[in-house]
Amino acid sequence: MNAPNRSGWKPGTPEAPDGAAGGATVSGNRGLMLEERLIFEIGTTATTGVDLPAPQPGAANRLGGLERRAPIGLPGLSEPETVRHYTRLSRQNYAIDCGIFPLGSCTMKHNPRLNEKVARLPGFADLHPLQPVDTVQGALEVINELAMWLIKLTGMHGVAMTPKAGAHGELCGILCIKAALEARGENRRVILVPESAHGTNPATAAFAGFAVEGIPANAQGRVDLAALTARLGPDVAGVMITNPNTCGLFERDMKAISDAVHAAGGYVYCDGANFNAIVGRVRPGDLGIDAMHINLHKTFSTPHGGGGPGSGPVVLSEALSPYGPLPFTERHADGYLTLVEEETVGDRHPHSFGRMSAFHGQMGMFTRALAYLLSHGADGLRQVAGDAVLNANYVLRSLEDVLDAPFAASGPCMHEALFSDDRFAAGVTTLDAAKALIDEGFHPMTMYFPLVVHGAMLVEPTESESKASLDQFIASLRAVAERANSGDASLAQAPLLAPRRRVDETAAARKPRLAWREPPGEAAAAAGEAA
Repeated sequence: MNAPNRSGWKPGTPEAPDGAAGGATVSGNRGLMLEERLIFEIGTTATTGVDLPAPQPGAANRLGGLERRAPIGLPGLSEPETVRHYTRLSRQNYAIDCGIFPLGSCTMKHNPRLNEKVARLPGFADLHPLQPVDTVQGALEVINELAMWLIKLTGMHGVAMTPKAGAHGELCGILCIKAALEARGENRRVILVPESAHGTNPATAAFAGFAVEGIPANAQGRVDLAALTARLGPDVAGVMITNPNTCGLFERDMKAISDAVHAAGGYVYCDGANFNAIVGRVRPGDLGIDAMHINLHKTFSTPHGGGGPGSGPVVLSEALSPYGPLPFTERHADGYLTLVEEETVGDRHPHSFGRMSAFHGQMGMFTRALAYLLSHGADGLRQVAGDAVLNANYVLRSLEDVLDAPFAASGPCMHEALFSDDRFAAGVTTLDAAKALIDEGFHPMTMYFPLVVHGAMLVEPTESESKASLDQFIASLRAVAERANSGDASLAQAPLLAPRRRVDETAAARKPRLAWREPPGEAAAAAGEAA
């Protein structure tokens, strides 16, 4: 049984449905776009792609009870079959090396090959976290140098390098705040989170044991300063704020927010996922921030996606640095570097809340990020932010006549342009527009986020894109928007030209079928219907 391919027909059927481009083929292929079946349909569980010796008498005893007692049901394929399967699937994928990745709040930017070359050098690629410190001085130098860059770029006092990604970094910062409050003997249990913040912010605060209260946005899409200051009190531990926020706007009242929170005895956590918009131009420490995570994959071009490997160092103010996690690098007078851990901390870092990870952080990401920093320099990083903001505003102003831009009047956006479905005809959804973009050869923008905007479409072009690539994207999105505004019913069927037609994404997420096998009883029922 074959799933419908990009035109909605099954391989081997004589005709494609009305509207399908190109018609059917016996193989299911269309030119160089190769149809690929599921791996369970290609291989069989009765074969294997390697030759293994037959078990010898007594082998089970040597396995100590770990021997297989029943077939595991995995398909066996030869090496050519395996390579072709995954190569064909990769050709149906979309990546930053194929074209613009306009996901807002994700900063899917080009990963320079220089970074990859440096990270693959044997001295870095072959490291083991349990090596003696004497043998990893170069690695510790990379960690320490990157830490110094992050401190200088943010104007902060210290940095925790071990958090593995954004949400992990958020947890690190909140645990620092929690430890600082406990050291003061205070039991403040409320974290304020503006509605324009990233969704992980309230989740992190709740996970750390705090109660979360929302703060509304004003008409300009920024934090309502009056509402925030009115809520401050002895029960408020701090605020988690995203700046630039998820509406694509810089929080102009950030310093006033920090001053008010500090005056009330709280701390300020800043979500640094959007640091790419201000790197080299604004130092969060100057705005009164106490803790901020930095997504190396968003701002400093390390690989992004696939569940990792991520890295989210957390910069800390002087007030929170004593509570940062272990380990951290320490440089001695002779230049020798060591790692300060639990067994060596002594009286130098007695207030640390503990560890965030088993070892010392994501070394491969540190190496790539430092290569990016050193190749760009301070002036290059400043240009990164300027180009990212310029590109986003170019997208915003090029499309605001055909797409609703709810905060277009709030001034220039930062690194992302926000649109809504307000001008779409009845029955046409943001999802329809996003799927139609796939037919145009683009990965869709972020959909339905931020939640403060109905039918939101968040576009982040980053600094990687040229004017030519942006013009092509803008023309395609304009065409889709015009169809949506006119009520084009065919949008509900998009994509029509992709490797696969639209699927029920909710069912796919909640009831995934990872192996193509008919559930018990279905084969018999099908046979009965055929009879």
